[in-house]
Amino acid sequence: MWWKLTSVGLVVYALIAGLVTPLKPGIQNAAPDVVETGQLFTTDLLGYNTFFTDSSAGNARVWLIYDESNAIAATAIKVLSDTLLQATFQVPSQLPDGKTSGFLNVIVDHPASGVALLPSGISIRQDTSREGSTVGVEAWKQTPVGQLHVKKGLSFPYQNIIYESIRNTYYHVPMWFALMFLFVASVVYSVRYLRNPTRENDRKAVAYTEMGVLFGILGLVTGMVWANYAWGKPWSNDIKQLMTAVALLIYLAYFILRSSFDEPEKGARLGAVYNIFAFATLIPLLYIVPRMFASLHPGATGNPAFGSNDLDNTMRMVFYPSIIGWTLLGFWIGELRYRYLALVDKWADLD
Repeated sequence: MWWKLTSVGLVVYALIAGLVTPLKPGIQNAAPDVVETGQLFTTDLLGYNTFFTDSSAGNARVWLIYDESNAIAATAIKVLSDTLLQATFQVPSQLPDGKTSGFLNVIVDHPASGVALLPSGISIRQDTSREGSTVGVEAWKQTPVGQLHVKKGLSFPYQNIIYESIRNTYYHVPMWFALMFLFVASVVYSVRYLRNPTRENDRKAVAYTEMGVLFGILGLVTGMVWANYAWGKPWSNDIKQLMTAVALLIYLAYFILRSSFDEPEKGARLGAVYNIFAFATLIPLLYIVPRMFASLHPGATGNPAFGSNDLDNTMRMVFYPSIIGWTLLGFWIGELRYRYLALVDKWADLD
């Protein structure tokens, strides 16, 4: 009973914490976002979850960062609203490394909002008329970034494009972890059935397979909702979407195979064999093949669930309990499904 209560508690915790924890401030875009060296450059910065008009604790500061050692600070800043400010920079006449182009990170530090970052937000080009000169290179080192107002407390990272939908991490990704654990349990009971063909082993294999398919469908649906927000449409024929659909179709064929025999024992035996082969295709379809092709999903060449760029310590406080909670809930529902199948068999025997 304790693990059932734990599953409910963790899922409720993930739902509440995942929805109410605020996001860190961020910068959505800069306009204009192209500059040449030697220019007096003015750009409008659109903030997210920022409070630029609150000057009670001090004024904002803005930098354009070329690399860890080179940055320039804004010479003038004009706050237009809570989420919009205008920054002016005197861009040095030369890039610090002698290249002809590059990208500048934009960092806004505000006492009330904290630190907001726009990675590679502005493209910079070397003015060819000044090419070869070394005048102005030292200006990149005169205004180093420092004394930032880093806000403490629980907050999720801000990421462009996905914004608030980052919260779906606690619902979409755990579905795949639960799916894997449920299909592992299913194939274990299929193997047990082949070694010891009892109704109990067969019912548990069926119940956990059903729950695995259910969580797979939920994972696919939550992914489509997320894709519609981030990519503009729910289905983009992305390799991971396609492979997930194929994997679920393979498991749906398991139930068709079982029901195609008049003799339940024969259907159960062949279904157990099929379940083993279906599980053998699951890992390649979901985790190997998608990494062999370009994908819209983040972390296509790594594990996005554990990448430091996609998951910070605050998110881990919700993400890992969410995995445990949804997985335990899946096994609880699977157990209830097993009991239901046992009652159906009992009634069939009475008839």
